[in-house]
Amino acid sequence: MDYHTIVGFSKSWGLFYLIGLAIVVVAYAFWPGNRKRFNRAKNSILDKDDRPRS
Repeated sequence: MDYHTIVGFSKSWGLFYLIGLAIVVVAYAFWPGNRKRFNRAKNSILDKDDRPRS
């Protein structure tokens, strides 16, 4: 195996790995079971008082 073969293999499989990872992240974000968790996180900043800590 030479350098160019290893680089070509790494680039192609790295691309597939990143595409797969992106699909998993998007599926996790839009999974119906996670809706409550994300809504709670979205609204949590609004639950606190809007004044500096003392």
